[in-house]
Amino acid sequence: MKKFINSVETMLAESLDGFAAAHADIVTLGAERKFVRRREPNPKKVALVSGGGSGHEPLHAGLVGKGMLDAACPGQIFTSPTPDQIVEAAAAVGGAQGVLFIVKNYAGDRMNFEMAAEVYEGRAVSVVTNDDVAVDKSTYSEGRRGVAGTLVVEKIVGAAAEKGTDLQGCADLAKEINARTKSIGVALTSCTVPAAGTPTFSLGEDEMEIGVGIHGEPGRRRVKLTSADDIAEQMVGAILSDYESRPSGPALLLVNGFGATPALELYVMYNAASRLLKKHGITIARSLVGSYVTSLDMAGCSITVSLLDDKLAALWDDPVHTAALRW
Repeated sequence: MKKFINSVETMLAESLDGFAAAHADIVTLGAERKFVRRREPNPKKVALVSGGGSGHEPLHAGLVGKGMLDAACPGQIFTSPTPDQIVEAAAAVGGAQGVLFIVKNYAGDRMNFEMAAEVYEGRAVSVVTNDDVAVDKSTYSEGRRGVAGTLVVEKIVGAAAEKGTDLQGCADLAKEINARTKSIGVALTSCTVPAAGTPTFSLGEDEMEIGVGIHGEPGRRRVKLTSADDIAEQMVGAILSDYESRPSGPALLLVNGFGATPALELYVMYNAASRLLKKHGITIARSLVGSYVTSLDMAGCSITVSLLDDKLAALWDDPVHTAALRW
């Protein structure tokens, strides 16, 4: 294992210190590094709080800032944050308008955010993201996982909250976006968790995993590596077939890297996916390409399609000021 690391025990703390120092104009750390919060929170609006295991950077800490999250709780690598982290984050950024918890559909995340909502005495509402079409209850006990589509929810709801939408309105909007958003990933290599020191799973030089999770969980099937066009066709086909009715009209296309895939290859995948979507009558109204929801050093990518109406597209266009997204 080759990594820039001093020790496994101090890696997260040192990374958080570096992140806060690099983006000191946007964020600051909570006590004992339990959370990252906006340097200048707005107590007059609904506060958005999310979090999860570290190793998916820039999700979630990199999405803290004006127009997106008010706070993010980083757990240890691939480990959910604890309820006390979440409660303290909510107390630090929450005001009279309450707090919306945006929670990826993993058992630990759901349980700990639910416990935090109970402690926060009814002033918090939770919304679960589950955009991964690769799995369902028959193959994954918790149902569909929340993956790259979580970023879309955080961006659009963050804009709505900044404009003054109330807590229930933000929760309803988050559920609507989640329902409109579908994702699937493919891995070309495994990732290596520093504490383990070895790859989580093994793929042959001529193999890829379709539908892999962002922690290295297995997906739909392991198949022979093929061309980018063929991979995109399998991924886009899985997404489109998952909508209840044939999707059409404007959409956001997000091609997300898992950590070790160069931008050169991500744009090859974007080119292939966009051509397929246009063939199916979907207009690419908004685009995002880059590594935003990663899995440490995994090579691979995910494709996310989110159907947009004029209202959602306008909220997507609202400016943000975060470490990962600035427009």
